[in-house]
Amino acid sequence: MLVAVLTMFGPAVLTSCSSDDEPSAEQPEEVVELPEARVYETVRYDEDKTTAYNFEYPSTDPFGKPVMLSGTITVGDEVNVGSPARGLLLYNHFTVYRADQCPSKGDLDVQKAVTGSGLITISADYYGFGITEDKQQAYCIAGVNAQASVDALLAAKKLLPTLGYTWDDHVLFNAGYSQGGQTSMGVVRLIDQKYPDLHITWTFAGGGSYDIPETYRQMIKSDTSGMPSTVISVLLAYNEYFELGIPREQIFKEPVLSNIDEWVLSKKYSRTAIDNKVGSLSVSQFATPEMLDLNSSLSQKYMAALEKDNLCKGWHPRAENRILLVHNTQDITVPVENTENLYRFLIEQGVPEDNIIYKVSNMGKLPNTPAHEMGAVFFAIHAITQVCEELDIKPWIDPSKFTNFL
Repeated sequence: MLVAVLTMFGPAVLTSCSSDDEPSAEQPEEVVELPEARVYETVRYDEDKTTAYNFEYPSTDPFGKPVMLSGTITVGDEVNVGSPARGLLLYNHFTVYRADQCPSKGDLDVQKAVTGSGLITISADYYGFGITEDKQQAYCIAGVNAQASVDALLAAKKLLPTLGYTWDDHVLFNAGYSQGGQTSMGVVRLIDQKYPDLHITWTFAGGGSYDIPETYRQMIKSDTSGMPSTVISVLLAYNEYFELGIPREQIFKEPVLSNIDEWVLSKKYSRTAIDNKVGSLSVSQFATPEMLDLNSSLSQKYMAALEKDNLCKGWHPRAENRILLVHNTQDITVPVENTENLYRFLIEQGVPEDNIIYKVSNMGKLPNTPAHEMGAVFFAIHAITQVCEELDIKPWIDPSKFTNFL
């Protein structure tokens, strides 16, 4: 199931300290040289009139160490070599679990839907997919996934001219839904903090866990998650990459406990398949009582880690940011409080209200279409509308096709 439509080349030489001792005059810092970004595969999709360029590029892993990551550049046939594209779209993908569901492995439904817009799309696999699929994904850690996306963007900007493409460098859209929505706002935070020469034309963020501690609180309050696999994955990722060192048996109950490696970490199953294996939307059916008690030392340890990646505090967004926020108030997968808190934070930090399009309402749900996915459809419509207005073009995709993504 597809839950969204639209949603730096890093330094070639990076350093890390020896694992044994602090660096000294006798023991200089180890120099790690990474290869330059390169396209390693070109895939043609004749039916979709799209060409995908899979590439690898230097970045950092969740611990800040040098690593090569992978991603995809997709170009529609309306963008010709030697004829400038209308701009770039940094598309941040939503939750995936199977190894073949990342962009470089061909899961490009969203990117193919962009064909006809005149935009070139850039998508990172994120750490844990593509050429790092043997690693655990840094699920819903906005800072980590945003770095992967920004590094992919800057690498692609260096690679595209070698492929013969040019574009309007004043146009950069940044988009994603669900996990991709969170990553998109992570990209805004990262660029605002560290990349003064990068300017985003519009950010489109939908249904994301921007205030992930609040997501945790709401999950405990309701004892419900529309996608239990996502709760399990957040707890696994923060335990691993914030080095909490909590034994799994203190976090999870059976049968999830004994099946995490097979169901979640093997990358053999889709999100829907994992949710079906878990078999319950009640969090108390797979999480321990300590995890569901906000006063327990275990929960407080997790909450401290979640706060470190909270997008609703601790940074100063540029006043120039223009952001579309979409959320279905009926969403039981990502509580609407995330978007409400983000909107309030952005306003408090000085982003003009006129720069934020706030689309938070009851978008409903259908028997075979949960509220989270319904939010994705409305998100796509609003994002495409805003792209067309910015570029002064007509919609390039029939909105009726959105039903194909559910």
